[in-house]
Amino acid sequence: MKLSLKHLGLFLFCLLSIYYGNAQNDISKSSNSLNDEIGIPPLQVVLDSVLKKNAMLKFRKHHIEVKATTLKSERTYWTRNIGLQADTRYGTYDTYQSSADSQTNSVYTSSTTSQINYGVGVYIKFPIFDFLNRKNQIKLAKAELEEAKSMKQFQEDEIRQTVIRLYQDLILKQKLLRIKSESLGNGRVNMEMVEREFRNGLVPIAEYVRITSITSNMEMDYEQAKSEFLTVKQLLEDMAGFVFSVTSSN
Repeated sequence: MKLSLKHLGLFLFCLLSIYYGNAQNDISKSSNSLNDEIGIPPLQVVLDSVLKKNAMLKFRKHHIEVKATTLKSERTYWTRNIGLQADTRYGTYDTYQSSADSQTNSVYTSSTTSQINYGVGVYIKFPIFDFLNRKNQIKLAKAELEEAKSMKQFQEDEIRQTVIRLYQDLILKQKLLRIKSESLGNGRVNMEMVEREFRNGLVPIAEYVRITSITSNMEMDYEQAKSEFLTVKQLLEDMAGFVFSVTSSN
């Protein structure tokens, strides 16, 4: 029975050694990469870049320009009822004249001429509907302009709040990632010590399996923290339109 337990222990040790031999390489690479920390730009820099790049805000700004142009058009709409009209006509004209002499005899004469006639005139119209509805149209155009400005401000506030939350979340997740990395490093060192003691028969197999499970959980926690950190980082980078720089902590 003792021989079977010994063989079982050696078999488990070989399996775990192979697993951790591969895992240690990946963990070492990840730990080395943590020597390089993301240089998070100042919050105001990120906010300015996001507000400048955001497509919805660009749409709101164009919408404001449209409403401002509509208001100007409404204010000058009345001028369409005042105008200057000119025309030119060319044709042949027959002229008839009559005259009477001293003996009351009437003389009729006629002539035909070809000429160009010009005409210029000013007109003013007073449509009752336009006159009565003008104030309402201008009031409506002003209200639509203010509505567009308010919607743009609402959009800006919403974007600012989102960026602030993501920014603070990024800082938190970077700190958590650093903590998880340190815990994983300590767990890895502890695991190496346990492996040596197990190899020398100083640690029972149950303890070896327990420490192995704890180290595995630390590795999973680290990978989870790294994934969450990278997700928030990439979201902010996509919104801001630039990649956050990497600075060496050494």
